[in-house]
Amino acid sequence: MPTSTIAADPSAVEIVTSDLKARFLPTFGMLGVSLRHRGAELLRRVDDLDTAAAKGSTAGIPLLHPWANRLAGSSYRAAGRAVELDPTSPLLHFDGNGLPMHGVPWARLAWQVTSSTPSSLAARLDWRGVLLSVFPFPHQLDLAIEAREQTLRVSTRLAAGSDGPVPVSFGFHPYLGLPGAPRSDWRASLPAMSELLLDARGIPTGDERAFPGMNEPLGGVGLDAGFAVLDERAAFSLSAAGRCVTLQLLSGYRYAQVFAPRDRDFVAFEPMTAPTAALCSGRGLRLVQPGGDFRASFEVRVD
Repeated sequence: MPTSTIAADPSAVEIVTSDLKARFLPTFGMLGVSLRHRGAELLRRVDDLDTAAAKGSTAGIPLLHPWANRLAGSSYRAAGRAVELDPTSPLLHFDGNGLPMHGVPWARLAWQVTSSTPSSLAARLDWRGVLLSVFPFPHQLDLAIEAREQTLRVSTRLAAGSDGPVPVSFGFHPYLGLPGAPRSDWRASLPAMSELLLDARGIPTGDERAFPGMNEPLGGVGLDAGFAVLDERAAFSLSAAGRCVTLQLLSGYRYAQVFAPRDRDFVAFEPMTAPTAALCSGRGLRLVQPGGDFRASFEVRVD
């Protein structure tokens, strides 16, 4: 279990099955801070949550909202509204190129638990007040997390308000690792997809190329690439030392980022509802009409 002031938050909720135990922090962005399989921790970057929160860094299993990955600049235009972001806002985090990164940091979003059982958790976030300065589209988010035997399912519902459409560009960033084997021995399996070509800042250029898939040990290979999936039920897996962890897309996610720095002991398979910088480019961006909703789900399975 990670040790920090945030990880010890009394509002934390644990859900369990015979093989899995997961821990989430509703007060801090519904962040997933632990996922144990038969006692072995599978999440990474959860050892110092206080520092991560102070820096606005991602950790564990964070929701990235209202955009996943980065924007192309400090302004965007979506659903007929022009938005100019305040670079001094505490609601923003920036990458090394000064681009807004991963939406509002998880530590800034307090969720309200709406139901909880030994194996499930549901929570709600109303997007209003100061949050509208970053993303001026009133809406409601609901997260439902359920553990079944060796599977953790995460379902998200975005319900639009009555005063205009809401762009959909959220995602998740699970940091996964395998105990009992060095990273060089981890085998990564990725499906065939379309790779999004990126500029030097990590922003899609609009061009794509075929990616044939991958099923091989990571070795010293580093990955940081964005993809359009060919199947909304695409699966990404990591295996070693008799354990396989699979991130399975179920619905709503048409894009994914794979982030596996060669010098770090994690791999992130990131479900995304829209490509990087979709709020700026409009490419792949879907809208929820007033009074409507959008649903997306994925699961992490351990075999």
